[in-house]
Amino acid sequence: MKKTMLASLVVFVVWMIGSFLIHGMCLSPDYAQLPGMFRPETEAGGYFGWMLFAHVLMAMAFTWIYSRGVEATPWIGQGLRYGVAIAFMSAVPTYMIYYAVQPMPGALVVKQIVFDGLLIVLLGVVVAFFYRPSARV
Repeated sequence: MKKTMLASLVVFVVWMIGSFLIHGMCLSPDYAQLPGMFRPETEAGGYFGWMLFAHVLMAMAFTWIYSRGVEATPWIGQGLRYGVAIAFMSAVPTYMIYYAVQPMPGALVVKQIVFDGLLIVLLGVVVAFFYRPSARV
């Protein structure tokens, strides 16, 4: 239980930082080109708690799922495979669906898929680190 809580906390922090770097910094110029598609910054702050809560839920589920399927194989490879599987289950189809139903530029969707996909793969390695055979947390 202690290992799962600590891993979830670290996954949450890395996910929040990564999402800020991706969406708050790298992609913000792209988002600025889409007026009316997203909440204005002045309004968005009022919803930040929902974003935090969503990331807490994602980090906990991400860690819990990994903990139930961890195998006796090298942890880095397992973390990479897990991250790729979760990216193909979450970020890739989510942004493809957004593209199908919202007037999002294709180049932006590709950036979202690549950046968030890489972040999720990194998160897979992070959670695998906590469940590696020599880990005693």
